[in-house]
Amino acid sequence: MRPTPAKNSLKEPVINHMRTDAPRLNVDQTVGVALLAIRENPPESRIIYFYVIDNENHLKGVVPTRRLLLNASEKLIKEIMVCDVISIPNTATVLDACEYFIFHRLLAFPIVDSEFRLIGVVDVELYTDELSDIDRREGNDELFQLIGVHLDAVKQKSPILAFCNRFPWLLANIAGGLMAAFLSGIFEVELQKAVALALFIPVVLALAESVSMQSVSLALRVFSGHKPTMRDILQKLRIEVMTGFFLGIASGLAVATVALFWLGEWRIALCVMGGIAGSVTCASAIGIVMPNLIRFFNKEPQVAAGPVALASTDMVTLLIYFTLARILIV
Repeated sequence: MRPTPAKNSLKEPVINHMRTDAPRLNVDQTVGVALLAIRENPPESRIIYFYVIDNENHLKGVVPTRRLLLNASEKLIKEIMVCDVISIPNTATVLDACEYFIFHRLLAFPIVDSEFRLIGVVDVELYTDELSDIDRREGNDELFQLIGVHLDAVKQKSPILAFCNRFPWLLANIAGGLMAAFLSGIFEVELQKAVALALFIPVVLALAESVSMQSVSLALRVFSGHKPTMRDILQKLRIEVMTGFFLGIASGLAVATVALFWLGEWRIALCVMGGIAGSVTCASAIGIVMPNLIRFFNKEPQVAAGPVALASTDMVTLLIYFTLARILIV
């Protein structure tokens, strides 16, 4: 059974509060075999998720109860499981686990080791127990303050304090704008030889900035309680770069087609396509990495990530666009 959280347990390892009797299904089992095993050894917990493991106990997925009950008995578990499982690392604290419950809104989470082996499960009772414990101590905003949802800051009505909190990060936008102007000056020759390039600068920048902000929003939405590791960042980067590449190719083809029919200049169209494809790919990488890096260095990503990502995206976008112009047109 999971121990009851103590008064000051927020910094305790979450493994001290996990259950180890959660039902586990093997990835190669059939639905019929899995149901028989569950009936022979019914789980004791009131909150039940059916997690799927392989022969080495690596977490592979989770099977919703509805799928388990409604599928044919000969169906394999791996054919009906959901592969995308949100898990808590065994190095997390109780505070980290509470943030998982707030942001992901599930009733339980599997706990895994560094090799992604399932070692236990923690359910929402841990979070509710912590809230009850904090409420008894008449500090009902303590938990939210510790996980970054500062109630006092939300209630703060002073424009001076809000200005001091946000303006330093806007300096990144100012610096980015000045650098963009500087880059435009460096590539003045290219702009003079192909004035049409300037016509497409707004759309190239707008596409890159939009994708960058999409990636920033996605990164902030899926933030979990633990500080991201470099391995986490690299894994997210790989997925987002591929997504950005596909977005860039599709957007670049659309705009380049318009440019070709409008101006009849294939070099301009090719420059526009390459500029959009390259800048959108880089923008997606910047957007997903920036919030994670800021969080990695224990800063607040909600305020800082947007301005820094946009400034970086603008500079990279113009550098790619003008470099292609120098290669293809001059």
